Amino acid sequence: MINLKKIIGILLVTMGIFSYATAEIDTALVLPKGFKAYIFADNLGRARHITINDNGDVYVALRELKNGKGIVALRDRDGDHVADDIEYFFEQPGTGIHWKSPWLYFAPDTAVFRMKIVNGNLLPETGPEQIVRGLPLQRQHAAKTMAFDGDDNLYLNIGAPANACQEDMRTPGSPGMDPCPLLENYGGIWRFDADLPGQHQSDAFHYATGLRHCVAIDWNSADGTLYAVQHGRDQLYSLWKKLFTKKDNAELPAEEFIRIHENSDFGWPYCYYDHFQNKKVLAPEYGGDGEKIGRCAKAEDPLIGFPAHWAPNDLLFYSGDQFPDHYRNGAFIAFHGSWNRAPFPQAGYRVVFVPFKKGEPVKEWETFANGFSGAEDLKSPYEAEYRPMGLAMAPDGSLYITDSAKGRVWKVVAE
Repeated sequence: MINLKKIIGILLVTMGIFSYATAEIDTALVLPKGFKAYIFADNLGRARHITINDNGDVYVALRELKNGKGIVALRDRDGDHVADDIEYFFEQPGTGIHWKSPWLYFAPDTAVFRMKIVNGNLLPETGPEQIVRGLPLQRQHAAKTMAFDGDDNLYLNIGAPANACQEDMRTPGSPGMDPCPLLENYGGIWRFDADLPGQHQSDAFHYATGLRHCVAIDWNSADGTLYAVQHGRDQLYSLWKKLFTKKDNAELPAEEFIRIHENSDFGWPYCYYDHFQNKKVLAPEYGGDGEKIGRCAKAEDPLIGFPAHWAPNDLLFYSGDQFPDHYRNGAFIAFHGSWNRAPFPQAGYRVVFVPFKKGEPVKEWETFANGFSGAEDLKSPYEAEYRPMGLAMAPDGSLYITDSAKGRVWKVVAE
């Protein structure tokens, strides 16, 4: 049978109108029945978060510059689930990226910019406008990620440049600073005006605290509330061998799926969540022994405690209608995969789904997409073939997933 679409595509390539690419289904990914994952683009660079324009154009933030640029724009001209146009722009790398018509917001590690994209263009027409400037330069947990509510507010994650706020960072037996001075400018969420240029952190409202690092953050329009998934602390055994075992080191603490309200306090660095005991306990740097609660009785608990060190790096509430009703208003979470579970195998490297019923998450979460790592027994994250990183929903309800290892982007559709 003659493939008319392919013939037209080849003719358009010959005429120089656009580059032709053939859609490929990635059969290595394990998805629920009725879903397919197309390879939308590949080898883009170290992909981080992803966002999608109202017309379906895709924008991916890069952790490192490629071709001297930190954002890649992609367009599928013929609707076959593969990018035909690929363009790089912006001179800085970063993680946070978000489409809020007609603006593309982008967050390098020390600022937030926005660029206007209009008239169906793939690239911005004018130079970037700096919305937030002068954010502190960090050696740890520097990635800035963001969410927007319906009232033109921008919520910015500013992670803590520490594991547990020790006097001597990551040093066995070193006590925690009390109070932790980092909490003044780090370890929380700050709310900015999304439309006001030139803001500093001091201009923003300190919305929530006690959060080590929330790369995964999203606004749930169904209930008008901010949510995130927090990276739990590391090295319980490495730093406190008399109190914890190597197994504790691999399995504690939980990665916390949280609902965030104004003035929320989730307890870092004084507390961590033990999902086996279903409670927050006092960190060893502050006199804890794995069981004591102490001041942590006042810290807010998560909605769900996920396995330790899975590295939650993006969160997306699904509001589309392409997927079955089961997915409506539920949450997808991309787990980047662990690095510090040795001598036990590393874990994570998947996208999970948390159903919501009557506005509350179902505790029995599901693995939605798996098979990224390419192996069951990983000793190091560098052995993983792919590492899921960013999530975005297209106007047609399809789900996009980015990979930070090779720069692949998948488009998951329900068929």
